[in-house]
Amino acid sequence: MMANEPRQTKFYKDKRNGQIMGVCAGLADYTGVDVTLMRIMVAFAIFMSGGSALLLYLIAGIVAQNRPADLTYSDEEDEKFWRGVRVSPKKSARRINSQFRELDRRLADIESYVTNENRVLARQIDELR
Repeated sequence: MMANEPRQTKFYKDKRNGQIMGVCAGLADYTGVDVTLMRIMVAFAIFMSGGSALLLYLIAGIVAQNRPADLTYSDEEDEKFWRGVRVSPKKSARRINSQFRELDRRLADIESYVTNENRVLARQIDELR
């Protein structure tokens, strides 16, 4: 992966869906929280911190990169997967590993069935000759 290539696991501000700087929309996309709820939480944080959280918001708005236009999800399942990876990478890796083990087991069962059945079938065909 090249250094400038967009990543699904990185935080980007989302100006297309944002209101001011796109920070709340970016946080909502990153965490999977509804954007309206995220805006309410950020406003509450700014209010409760006496305005110091506003400084963090402004810094995030200046420092964070804009979401690349070509960074999209293929479907809702893909979006859900990448949010899960961002929230808990280790859990996602364990889940994928488990799915691969299950696929491997199923393929071994199929292989066993096909190879065993072919011997029986070949013997039956030989008996018919």
